Amino acid sequence: MSGGPSMRRLASPRAVEYIGLRTPNDVSNQPTHRVYFKDRVVWITGASSGIGEALALDLSQRDAILILSARNREKLEAVRSRCAHPERVEVLPMDLADLDAIDEIAREGLAFYGKVDFLINNGGVSQRSLVEETGMEVYRRLMDTNFLGPIALTKAVLPSMRERQWGQIIVVSSLTGKFSTPLRSGYAASKHALHGFFDALRAENWRHGLRVTIVCPGYVRTQVSVNALTGDGSPQGTMDKGQETGMSPEKCADLILWAAERNKTEVYLGGFERFYVYFKRFFPVTFDRMIRGLDPVER
Repeated sequence: MSGGPSMRRLASPRAVEYIGLRTPNDVSNQPTHRVYFKDRVVWITGASSGIGEALALDLSQRDAILILSARNREKLEAVRSRCAHPERVEVLPMDLADLDAIDEIAREGLAFYGKVDFLINNGGVSQRSLVEETGMEVYRRLMDTNFLGPIALTKAVLPSMRERQWGQIIVVSSLTGKFSTPLRSGYAASKHALHGFFDALRAENWRHGLRVTIVCPGYVRTQVSVNALTGDGSPQGTMDKGQETGMSPEKCADLILWAAERNKTEVYLGGFERFYVYFKRFFPVTFDRMIRGLDPVER
């Protein structure tokens, strides 16, 4: 087209960075500022396995002070024992779906060190079921665990961050927070909701020194598909092919911290699947046709 940029120019690294397609995958070999988390208090949910466990081990090596939360105390203790500095790690079990208990748990978490510098909302559960086969109790559990629980915990620690005029919320969403796929209706809805809430939180609190980074992983080699809820609420029990061949949790954790250090607003992680975000944005009709036969993409 006369007067327009050629596809070759749009595909160049400089042009890709300019139009926003560049992700930490392309620059992960750059040195990180490891002192960013040094002696800071970091609270991680979903810390007993997968991405949360990898974040805990990485941050401990960076001399952070950690609070680890998940439902299973025994697994959290095992993660603490593998940290570089277990003496700087507190374990605080919690169930994100138990909304009535979160305020008290937040008070316990804040009491450990008198503050929380970083809250990493990583805990969650996925789904593998058709809409017509999924009970409303399953949808409630997905929304409570993936959306309302993180909101409740964020609201509980927010006043202390505002009082100190500093804090950072890191939200581990998913590529399915940007587009939906079959068998993930409730999961995708809960992740889409996170974006709406935390974008508003960022806009309301930037004057109070609050940073909000939303990270959207694609395929990561975790147990997310094994533990995914089916229509009756039972776990799927098998790993999807996408997870088997996906990014390692360790690399994902490193890229999440890369994004947080640089105060990124939103980043997309993974292989080629992350570009489906842009297919949907710029070619929605084509994307709709593609997604009908596509293996669903998620972290």
